[in-house]
Amino acid sequence: QLQLVESGGGVVQPGGSLRLSCAASRFSLDYYDIGWFRQAPGKEREGVGCIINSGGNTNYADSVKGRFTISRDNAKNTVYLQMNSLKPEDTAIYHCAAIKAPLSRHCVLFWPRYDYWGQGTQVTVSP
Repeated sequence: QLQLVESGGGVVQPGGSLRLSCAASRFSLDYYDIGWFRQAPGKEREGVGCIINSGGNTNYADSVKGRFTISRDNAKNTVYLQMNSLKPEDTAIYHCAAIKAPLSRHCVLFWPRYDYWGQGTQVTVSP
């Protein structure tokens, strides 16, 4: 079974940056779309962004467009979430998730579609 492990979370001041990583093991990510999702205390899980298996297309939530960028390095079996201009409302646990989609041209930010999940990494944006 595909396993995902997130890293890179931490505490940062508003306006700061973090880069999260999602490393896969046991299987190659070559045929998987990857999504990033977050959940803050007392709030529903929301999609942040996703990237198709080839890396040729991405999709972002309106709340992070222009600030967050997803990329992937399939040779390293890793997907990244670069987060810039962070705001306090970005504080949440961030999870990466995978769905097998070898013919994918577009990814979706609908979390029930994703089959494999990491444990998450905490991001806290605070003065």
